[in-house]
Amino acid sequence: MGDHERDDRVIGYVRARGTASVEELSRELGVGPSTIRRDLHRLAREGRLVRTYGGATLAERTTGISSSASARAIAEKQRVAAAAARLVQDGQTIAVTSGSTAVEFARQLVDRTDLTVITNSLDVAQVLLDHEGIQLAVLGGVVRPRMHSLLGHLTEQACREMRADTLFMGIGAISLELGLMNDYMPEILTDRALRSIAASVVLIADSGKFDLVAPAFVFGLDQVDVIVTDSGVKPGVVEELTSRGIRIIVA
Repeated sequence: MGDHERDDRVIGYVRARGTASVEELSRELGVGPSTIRRDLHRLAREGRLVRTYGGATLAERTTGISSSASARAIAEKQRVAAAAARLVQDGQTIAVTSGSTAVEFARQLVDRTDLTVITNSLDVAQVLLDHEGIQLAVLGGVVRPRMHSLLGHLTEQACREMRADTLFMGIGAISLELGLMNDYMPEILTDRALRSIAASVVLIADSGKFDLVAPAFVFGLDQVDVIVTDSGVKPGVVEELTSRGIRIIVA
């Protein structure tokens, strides 16, 4: 079986089920797990799948979004992630939250030679696992299905033992009036715990996250130092945030 045929079968299998593990794909295709992992990494780089802890899921959500729109959204996240990664210096300790942009950010760090990363995301951990230049600290907790983030009192308790130079944080919604919000309430306290261990906060968010409101308040924009976003952000939003002392980087 050639690479192209195997790619088609991998994508078909994931599309039929929504998600798939390395072990499932290995059995289905009759090849070794290491081959499947290489395939998944390549397909993730091409934007055809999203790499998750132990497997993959579809890059294109089944919400009527066209493949071209999905590809643009992935490209925007990758540009934001690359710009955010340029803020990271060797020798630092950083914390990274969960989310698709955070995973893209982690992919930008794999070649670093002296970095400590604290995370509550199994997907971020999967990206950074076994890279010699990265000391990886994965916080414990209860796993949130599909998002693969670790939450709860165990996560918050582990945070009390940690300190970071900077928190790189994904977010669900940003309002100039209301601050940072998410749609999953149990994640709020974990996000706040991660904020409490970091000297500064870099928000990594595509422009589609602005002017949104979600049910769960995380914390105010006054606790954010830098926002990295894409060129779709409105000029008025940039001016307002800059006037508040927040550095805006447009990727």
